Amino acid sequence: MFAKRLFDKALLHHSNHKLQHGGLQGSELDPRIVIHYGIPSTASILAFDPIQRLLAIGTLDGRLKVIGGDNIEGLLVSPKQLPYKYLEFLQNQGHLVGVLNDNDIQVWNLESRSLVCSLQWESDITAFSVVSGSHFIYVGDQHGLFSVIKFEAEEGQLLKSSYNLSAKFLREAAGFSDASVQPIIGILLHPYSSGNRQDNKMNSFIFCRLLIAFEDGLLILWDVSEARIVFLGGGKDLQLKDEDVIPSTETGANLPATVIEQNMGDKEITALCWASSTGSILAVGYLDGDILLWNLSSAAPSKGQQTSSKDVVKLQLSTAERRLPVIVLQWSDSYKSQSDSGQLFVYGGDEIGSEEVLTVLTLEWSSGMESVRCTNRADLTLSGSFADLTLLPSPGTIGLSSNDEVFVLTNPGQLHLYNNDSLSTLTSQQKRTPSVPAVEFPVLVPMADPSLTVAKLIRLPSKSNSSKILTEVASSLRTGLRPGSAPSNWPLTGGVPSQLSTIKGAEVERVYFVGYSNGSVLVCDATHAVLSYICYIEGAVNGTKVAGSDAQVTKLDFCSVSLLLAVGNECGLVRIYNLKGHSNGQNLHFVTQSKSEVHDIPQGKGPHCSAVFSLMDSSVQALSFANSGTKLAIGFSSGRVAVCNMTSLSVLFLIDGAPCSTSPITSLLWKQEAFFQSYVNLKQDTASGNSLEEILFVLSQDSKINIVDGNSGKMISSRPLHVKESTAISMYVIGNISTTEASNDKLRDELLKNTSDASPDEKEELLSARVNSSEADVSSSEASHSEDLMLDPLVLLCCENSLRLYSAKSLIQGYKKPIHKVKHSKSSYWTSIFKKDDKVYGLLSLLQTGAFEIRSLPDLHLVAEISLLSILRWNYKVNMDKTMCSDDYGQIVLANSSELALISLLAGENEFSNPEHLPCLHDKVLAAAADAAFRFSTNQKKKQTMVPGILGGIVKGLKGGKTSQTDVTRSSASNFGNLEDIFFKPQLPDPLPTVAVADNKEVELDIDDIEIDEPNPPMTKASTSSPDVKNKQKEKLGDREKLFEGGTNKDDVKPRLRTPEEIMAAYRKTGDASSAAAQARNKLMERQEKLERISQRTAELQSGAEDFASLANELVKTMERRKWWQI
Repeated sequence: MFAKRLFDKALLHHSNHKLQHGGLQGSELDPRIVIHYGIPSTASILAFDPIQRLLAIGTLDGRLKVIGGDNIEGLLVSPKQLPYKYLEFLQNQGHLVGVLNDNDIQVWNLESRSLVCSLQWESDITAFSVVSGSHFIYVGDQHGLFSVIKFEAEEGQLLKSSYNLSAKFLREAAGFSDASVQPIIGILLHPYSSGNRQDNKMNSFIFCRLLIAFEDGLLILWDVSEARIVFLGGGKDLQLKDEDVIPSTETGANLPATVIEQNMGDKEITALCWASSTGSILAVGYLDGDILLWNLSSAAPSKGQQTSSKDVVKLQLSTAERRLPVIVLQWSDSYKSQSDSGQLFVYGGDEIGSEEVLTVLTLEWSSGMESVRCTNRADLTLSGSFADLTLLPSPGTIGLSSNDEVFVLTNPGQLHLYNNDSLSTLTSQQKRTPSVPAVEFPVLVPMADPSLTVAKLIRLPSKSNSSKILTEVASSLRTGLRPGSAPSNWPLTGGVPSQLSTIKGAEVERVYFVGYSNGSVLVCDATHAVLSYICYIEGAVNGTKVAGSDAQVTKLDFCSVSLLLAVGNECGLVRIYNLKGHSNGQNLHFVTQSKSEVHDIPQGKGPHCSAVFSLMDSSVQALSFANSGTKLAIGFSSGRVAVCNMTSLSVLFLIDGAPCSTSPITSLLWKQEAFFQSYVNLKQDTASGNSLEEILFVLSQDSKINIVDGNSGKMISSRPLHVKESTAISMYVIGNISTTEASNDKLRDELLKNTSDASPDEKEELLSARVNSSEADVSSSEASHSEDLMLDPLVLLCCENSLRLYSAKSLIQGYKKPIHKVKHSKSSYWTSIFKKDDKVYGLLSLLQTGAFEIRSLPDLHLVAEISLLSILRWNYKVNMDKTMCSDDYGQIVLANSSELALISLLAGENEFSNPEHLPCLHDKVLAAAADAAFRFSTNQKKKQTMVPGILGGIVKGLKGGKTSQTDVTRSSASNFGNLEDIFFKPQLPDPLPTVAVADNKEVELDIDDIEIDEPNPPMTKASTSSPDVKNKQKEKLGDREKLFEGGTNKDDVKPRLRTPEEIMAAYRKTGDASSAAAQARNKLMERQEKLERISQRTAELQSGAEDFASLANELVKTMERRKWWQI
């Protein structure tokens, strides 16, 4: 008994020491998304950068997808799993701004693919707009407050300005007695707010006008620089021209119009957009399904007055009483005729219960709003529920033109492009629902139609001949056009490929194979962080008809030595393709159990099919090339296993995978006989003189492991291992685990020494003693088994509910006790091992819950558990394990519906850890070229209409003919200095703004407007008003011009004759004559005091510096020369 206890203690100490200290540590794990293709099924919102030619897609689960050209795509995952309700680019600046449902404003850096900063807004954001080409952002909230924030790229933070406008303030300024708080429902930047300015002042007024729309229908066009209301719309009662846009039988005919009474107070705004390139027409959609066109070019009303009925036209898509709200409005101009015209894209406004369509209205007006007519209406039937749309401005024009392309996003995750050709058919077809072709989003790896059924990721040996050969072959195979490739005029061209992927002659190191339901196979180069197409293999064999060749692909395997690809399908066929070339000519070997036929086939495109094996009328469930590539093992769903010779293209043997079992074959593994030389030779038939070269391990779904001779198919193991009541997933033979051989020898010597005096029965009892721990069951069956217990190689059996580790020697010798066992908390569906420094390092298991378990080897210690939901925001779906694959170094490829992702598991230096190895989502060269074009055009004082040619030429040269939107000609940072001065510099006290009147009167400066020695308000103090127009106009003048204004010869002009009404408005005071005289006297005294203070300040300047002496003298003379009407 003493010997038994000593054995138990020694065995337990050794097993704990070895099995609980695996090489893998939690700090060595860093799961991250390296490659992501496809559009998430939860996609909900679009944004487009017209210069960088990038498309961004926001989702309902907190992800952002950015798509460029040349298969460059990126996925950004927010820390919060919330929907994005607003999404816009900071155009040409490499940043993307999104607003989550909890009103968290996030700024993402596209170059580093990281979240730069975020700002939690204190109220619900109901309107959001980025000033095109700038770093300014306008925000409207549920309380009717308009605010301004700025993104500081160098500091990486969002700054909130003290400038803001409240709903109460704007309503009072507009002359409304009702100061109710209404949410801001939309903010639009006026497209050409400086169109009526002189060219030399144009840049100072850019983007200074914006339209603020309140939920109750009030529309205010606000001039930021002049702090005044330019246009006032909405209100109570209007006489509206009602334009019915239900198409008539005759295209282009004037449609009936009637005049109706409309209560504007009951109309709630839901969507709005500009309906002209100059910002003269505004289209507004309402909750009741109406669309109103507002004319903003007419003279603005005075306080309290409403817009004339002649300046508003109502459009109705349906005469039904109950209609859908107008959700989306987008406008595209047309320059085909001299009259104003364009296309209005509308989602909503139709009868409730009608088919979901996107309506495109062609509108024309030649002589004002009264001549508006709808010349055509087309309803585009959508292939799913509508999510969003965005217009892609055509190159070479200002604003949005009729050549625009339209991206339409539908659920789940479908993106359709309607190009110019598609949209042109809308006006040519007379039908209301024309058949308009849409360009589908091109995907590198299709996952539907045909559906993806199986995949395999292979890493080629570094610096091997096979890598060099495949690189040469791939260059010739890539000449063919793959299915689903992007058309030549695809509008998305942004991004910059990684430096490594652009190196000429770079070798192929990793290959991704994909099998489809139609029997086809796609081969991609996965060496870098951008997948590239190598070749596409069709299901049908070229030149001959093979029954069942187009059946669903169920298994793939690739030999990196011989470059042979084996494709197995559900009909039991196995096709062999030689990726080296045509070494066997154009012969096709058709092999069955009984015969082998050779067919001559014509030379075709792509890899040559050298053989087809049709051995069983049963689905292929496992494929495995021998290490040398000379043999291929095939496992069928019927439980049979065949081994074929790849040199002679013949069948070596066909056996049962496990005796008396018809369970499907799950795994087939080849191992060199040298690993088992010491104890396999004991099982050999020495009379034959044949030595084993390779051993085949066979695993069936009912958890039976059989070991056979790779040449003859004879069983090597005494009896197959059978784990009852467990479904097998996979099997691994681990032959290179880092262990301490000295400790193994020491333990063996200790065990044998302490059992030397024991009887054979006691020795058998001791060596079969079982040691139980909290996590594992350790067992030993016989003395010979105890000697080999801790020696390589090991066999890892992965079942749905458990993991079991066996000694390969014990299995060959017929012992069934595992040396280690771990139970899963939930069912496992997929497993994979990974290496580090060419040594087996860990095991990865996917559980039913969608979580990954990562365990170290060989102790199977749980190192980490990572959720698919936290990395990719995916939930586990049925048969997801069929399309998962990985290489041996922690790179995992997963597919889910329309998405494909490659995850790098390990931290540290690898091919995906360096940012330079990843494609960049922001093109710095293009950005610098665009900025240079803007600066050049500004210095040359060219008109804005000339800039598109400059920018278009630059983008064309850099992007292969693709040019960008010309509406971004104002995106030079220098053009936004006026906004910087208004929003982020100290401001003077803010009186109420003015409302523009019909005629623009000249604003005169007064000495009373001069503020001396009054401190400026601090920046941190929030203001609900805006700067006074007079002070702002003075700031626009230089210091010297201000001082000498009215004193130079050019200013020596006669006084302007004022009208009686102007004099009365300026000088009439309330009260009697005596009080008026007193006020005048006080005013003169104040004026005198100010003059004295000015003289005192002038004296101080004179004594302070010699340079200001002459300036002070000239100032005195200037004041003396002033006329009485200039004082």
